[in-house]
Amino acid sequence: MDAHKEDVVDLEAHAQKRGRGIYLLPNLFTTAALFSGFYAVLAAMNSQFEKAAIAIFIAMILDGLDGRVARLTNTQTAFGAEYDSLSDMVAFGLAPALVMYEWALHSLGKPGWLAAFIYTAGAALRLARFNSKLDVADSNYFQGLPSPSAAAIVAASVWVAVDNGMTAPHMAIIGGIITGVCGLLMVSNIKYNSFKHIDLKGKVPFVALVGIALVFAIILMEPPLILFLVFAIYALSGPVGMARTIVQKQEK
Repeated sequence: MDAHKEDVVDLEAHAQKRGRGIYLLPNLFTTAALFSGFYAVLAAMNSQFEKAAIAIFIAMILDGLDGRVARLTNTQTAFGAEYDSLSDMVAFGLAPALVMYEWALHSLGKPGWLAAFIYTAGAALRLARFNSKLDVADSNYFQGLPSPSAAAIVAASVWVAVDNGMTAPHMAIIGGIITGVCGLLMVSNIKYNSFKHIDLKGKVPFVALVGIALVFAIILMEPPLILFLVFAIYALSGPVGMARTIVQKQEK
């Protein structure tokens, strides 16, 4: 009888040691990113495409903050990592594809939804591959175009077109190409710089702050176009870098 009581006490003590809750702060940012992706879909369904594109960019900012907040507050958990991946799938996988489909791709019929599905499947596969290789991947590079960058290109292209009064039927083919290519780049083996080696805690020259302020000023002049160009250049940097590496190996 005494042995049985000791077992019960041990089980109760073990249960008390296990965490029964989740950390609020980092998951709050993740939930906000998830909501932004969800709102982007709702906005697109109501033909508010500019709001939908902006919501995706807000999700990108929130997605960048949740991980940093978790590291700074030492609240990293397996639950948080899984929740973040699910949020990314909604905000950067489903939302951009559905926004583009509602805006232009539906006019193409089957090729339109096929392009949207290629993007969505590419984002899902990209996230699954990323999560499965966390322990062995080179932190300086991403394998395949990151899903937030792909989402930014798709969202910014819609934003640019709407902002300049471009009609959807004339842009449907271009939108389909952009969506399909982004989906394929996400599942490619092309390496992209992660910029994780940049030391944000270190000191920088005063002129660097002036440069950062100038960058923000340029973005505010024409947000959709500048954001589209920035992320498009990043997307092209991978294939260009791979081609350069191939040429250098052939010359040796």
